Amino acid sequence: MKIKSLTTYTVPPRWLFLRIETDDGVVGWGEPVLEGRAASVAAAVEELSDYLIGQDPNQIEDLWTVMYRSGFYRGGGIHMSALAGIDQALWDIKGKALGVPAYELLGGRVRDRIKIYSWIGGDRPSETAKAAREVVDRGFTAVKMNGTEELQYLDSWEKVDQSLANVAAVRDAVGPNIGIGVDFHGRVHKPMAKVLLRELEPFRLMFVEEPVLSEHVDGFVDVLRQSPIPIALGERLYSRWDFKSVLASGAVDIIQPDPSHCGGLTESRKIANMAEAYDVALALHCPLGPIALATCLQIDAGCYNATIQEQSLGIHYNTSNDLLDYLVDPSVFTYADGQVRIPTGPGLGIEVNEEYVVERAAEGHRWRNPVWRHQDGSFAEW
Repeated sequence: MKIKSLTTYTVPPRWLFLRIETDDGVVGWGEPVLEGRAASVAAAVEELSDYLIGQDPNQIEDLWTVMYRSGFYRGGGIHMSALAGIDQALWDIKGKALGVPAYELLGGRVRDRIKIYSWIGGDRPSETAKAAREVVDRGFTAVKMNGTEELQYLDSWEKVDQSLANVAAVRDAVGPNIGIGVDFHGRVHKPMAKVLLRELEPFRLMFVEEPVLSEHVDGFVDVLRQSPIPIALGERLYSRWDFKSVLASGAVDIIQPDPSHCGGLTESRKIANMAEAYDVALALHCPLGPIALATCLQIDAGCYNATIQEQSLGIHYNTSNDLLDYLVDPSVFTYADGQVRIPTGPGLGIEVNEEYVVERAAEGHRWRNPVWRHQDGSFAEW
C-alpha cells in the first residue's frame, strides 16, 4: 500500500479537512487546521506531501519523524498543525486497513467513555448563566466560559467585579456540583491574573485556563503553585519539547494539547505520557470539527490521565455549520449523562460525508480572529 494523493478542503465554519488516498483505495481523513490560518496550513500540507507520495502509510512513526526533522526550521503552529492532520489521516488509514479503531493499535483502551464539557456564551462573557442552565438541562455536567473581556496590564476593580459577577451568575444558575471552567484566554497579564485567581477562589471552579500565556508561566510559577484552583493550559504549545519546561515547573495541573495543532495522535500521546509522569491530568483542546474530536477520543481511550474532553457542538463559532454536519452517522457522538462514548469503528471511528465536504468546500471560509483594542487604542489580546 502506497500513498497516492493528499487533498485539502476548506469548509465552513472555520475548518480544514484533509483526505489522503492510497493506491489500493483506502482513504484516511485528518483535520490539519490552525484557526485563522487555514490557508497557510493547507500550503504546508502541500509542501509536506513531497515526503509522502509513494510512501507506505503504515510507517507512521518514520513518516512523522521525517516530516518534523527533515526541515531545518521546525515546530510552531503552522508546521505542527499540517503534520497533525497528516498524522491523523495516517492512523485513520491504518485502522481502516486492519479493521480496528486507532486506539487498538496504540495498546487498547482504559475507558469506553469520557466526561465532556460544553462552551457557554461567546467571546465576551455575557448572558452565560442562561446558556449554562440550558446545557446542563441537556445533560452536560461541566461547562466552560470566558472569564474576562479586555484587560490592561493594570486594570480597574470594576472589570474584576464584572468578571466575578459573571462567574457567580453561572454558579448560581447551575448549583454547586456542576464543573465550571473559566478561560482567561491569554487576555490577562501577570498583575491582574494574581488578583483574579485570588478572587475566584470561592466559586469552587473545575479549573482556570490560560491564566497567563504559556510563555509567561516561568515568571508566574509561585502564584500558580499557591492557587487552590487547578491550572490548565497548553492549547498554544505544539510539541513535547514545548511542554517539557511547563511540566517541570510544577505550576500546571491540567495540560490541554490540541491534536490538530501539536502533531496529531503520535505527538499528543507522547505529551500525555510525559504529563502522567508528573501526575498532571490531560484535557485535550478541541473547539474544532468532527475529525479533530474523533482524534481526541481515540487518544482519550488509551491515556489513563485523560479526565475531560472539550467539544464544539453549539459553540459560538459554529454559525453556518456545526460539529455533526459532516458525518454520515452523527449518532457516533451521542452524549449521555455528561459523557460521550469512544467511537469503536475502524480508524478514527467516524465516516466522513465526502460528498457534503466537497459541496461545502465550494463555499469555503476566510475566518479570522477578531482584533480587539483597549480604550486607549492599543491592541488587546482576544
